Amino acid sequence: MQQLAHQIHAHLTTHAKRVVVVPHKNPDGDTLGAATAFLEYLRANNVQATLWCKTAASVALQFLPNAHELKSDPAIWEREQFDTVCFFDAGDIIFAGAADAMQLLRTRPTIINFDHHFTNKKFGIYNFVDTAAASTTEVLYNYFGIVGGKITAPIATSLLAGLMTDTGNFSNPATTETALAAGAMLVRAGGNYAAILGYTYRNKTTDGLKLWGTALSRLIIKPEMDLAYTVITRADMAGLKVSDNDVEGVSNFMVALGEAKIIMVLKETQDGFVKGSLRTTHEGVDVSEMAAQFGGGGHKKASGFSVKGKLEMKGGDWIIVTE
Repeated sequence: MQQLAHQIHAHLTTHAKRVVVVPHKNPDGDTLGAATAFLEYLRANNVQATLWCKTAASVALQFLPNAHELKSDPAIWEREQFDTVCFFDAGDIIFAGAADAMQLLRTRPTIINFDHHFTNKKFGIYNFVDTAAASTTEVLYNYFGIVGGKITAPIATSLLAGLMTDTGNFSNPATTETALAAGAMLVRAGGNYAAILGYTYRNKTTDGLKLWGTALSRLIIKPEMDLAYTVITRADMAGLKVSDNDVEGVSNFMVALGEAKIIMVLKETQDGFVKGSLRTTHEGVDVSEMAAQFGGGGHKKASGFSVKGKLEMKGGDWIIVTE
């Protein structure tokens, strides 16, 4: 990994002229934390860079350094003709949401791929992927350590945000010794732990908690599958001032349940999909295998999938009705 890190650093600081930094669509704390930290690193090395994502970031993540610079207009790709594209926390270009935008480039760019998921398709010319890391921001933290990238307070805050959100504030199975050590170093470097906690965890609204209540009230246990699941429909959100981000965290909360080894939350999204979040804290259980059956993936203890369709109740169970 050391040689690869130095190759990436050399390309960026010597050959790259126009770089675009791409968090995946519907960005969470890890992908946007990594992207904003990398933007700081590039600018510290006098590299011209643009922050782009197919979809806007949630209000809860606007506190991240440089998050206000996020652009979503694909026309910028045609105008700027980027020669280097850096992806963060995305298994492939389609998941990142950049497939159409890439078609606007007249020449093939150099693709740099940072990730921690074992389902990553290694689609870059440079693939800095570490599946042992708790988050992509931990991967980037290690990269900075190799190339001597100075971790300033803004970078520390961005990296720490990704670590905290992907580990459930250092409480879920992704929490490792290296993740805790990195977290401590990032706090020492100026990472704003209190602000991250305030914006990403202590940010629930009355309507948001009502939605959580609805989800928990319809919890279904399937003993034969060792599964507990619930659903959130678009109708549940009607009349409430909530967004898709308000239901994030329900699956992590539900792992406290002692009656099932596998937790699943199914949620209808605004764009006509059903998003599934799978969690477990039990040894010998791999929820990524279950996610893979629906074209998804992730980690053994935390995975997800997304399929086109809607949720319907039939025979006492919720099912996904696909088109």
